[in-house]
Amino acid sequence: MAAGAKENGIKILGMTDHGPNMPRGPHIYHFANLKIIPKEIDGIKILRGVEANITDIYGTLDLPVEILARLDIVLVGFHTGTGYESGSKEDNTKAMINAIKNPLVDIVVHPGNPEYQVDSQRVIMAAKEDDVALEINNSSYLSRPGSKKRCIEIAQLAKKAGLKLILGTDAHYSARVGVFDKALEIVKEAQLEEDDILNTSLDRVEEFIARKSKVKKLIKENYRV
Repeated sequence: MAAGAKENGIKILGMTDHGPNMPRGPHIYHFANLKIIPKEIDGIKILRGVEANITDIYGTLDLPVEILARLDIVLVGFHTGTGYESGSKEDNTKAMINAIKNPLVDIVVHPGNPEYQVDSQRVIMAAKEDDVALEINNSSYLSRPGSKKRCIEIAQLAKKAGLKLILGTDAHYSARVGVFDKALEIVKEAQLEEDDILNTSLDRVEEFIARKSKVKKLIKENYRV
């Protein structure tokens, strides 16, 4: 994946396998062991993390605090078969906002998934309050049909609210790392500018990670992780 990132001109790579509740997903030991992955591989900066699953209306994640606090980046989202099945729009909204309130959470993935509809405005305001980015997911066109309209809506509302978005390739294959063709269609149609997107600047990404890492450090100290 690092080689794919370098080939496609990516400078910093988030390595975020699905959490253990994903059917046949990595065991919890995988995430505990990520500390052995170098922070840089062949000139590519590596963020060791997880795409955790929201498992209930309370925003519970499928990794314990002591593991989450060790990671460089924590993504969260809804996925079928991982504990929380699609509920009402209100329940989905509560579950997502409760996850956003978790101080260890950095990014919400594919919030435009039509299978788990949420109140976009409330989610955006919660994300802004808790310094959490929302993702525009490049692979949603393939894996989550019907996402485009909702992604455009979220992008426009986020821009209006002053919340930075992040583009994610969601690459499950190394050659797809850094391929943003579909996500850029959303950017264009929502009339986003470079400053509206977190990962159009390496400096902005590193500032975001450093800011969020301060919270993780405090939690690690309190939990003696």
